[in-house]
Amino acid sequence: MLGLKNDSFFMKEAMREAQKAFSLDEVPVGAVVVHKNKIIARAYNQVEMLKDPTAHAEMLVLTEACNFLRNKWLLDCTIYVTIEPCSMCAGALVLSRIKKIVYGAVDPKTGACGSVINLINNKKLNHRLQVKTGVLEKECSLLIKEFFLRKRQKVATHN
Repeated sequence: MLGLKNDSFFMKEAMREAQKAFSLDEVPVGAVVVHKNKIIARAYNQVEMLKDPTAHAEMLVLTEACNFLRNKWLLDCTIYVTIEPCSMCAGALVLSRIKKIVYGAVDPKTGACGSVINLINNKKLNHRLQVKTGVLEKECSLLIKEFFLRKRQKVATHN
């Protein structure tokens, strides 16, 4: 299929969003939603800026994608996110009925796509997603690690 972009291409776009969060001192998570091989929504974490604990990249990008498609279901869409979603975001992904999630780095502390818990493919829920992990994992992980390293260094210099 000519012209089809690959997972690395879209993950790099999600990383561009994560970089925006990083530059604003937000936890650097970025996400894009793809429909018919085209990005229809993009977002990054805005928890601090909006003073909203639900302003995760995934939540914001789902809203934008639903608005774009004028539909509450994202049946033929894929979300690319730089880190494994938390339980709130994983639940929203299930409720959106998105077809597939592709994420970069695992989140061993709050990941809800298999690391800590698995909401994505829980047989008791009404929808399950295709999951692909580890796309540009090293790069995605490095960005998060750099962010928290800088945070710890700031704290250490103020003590």
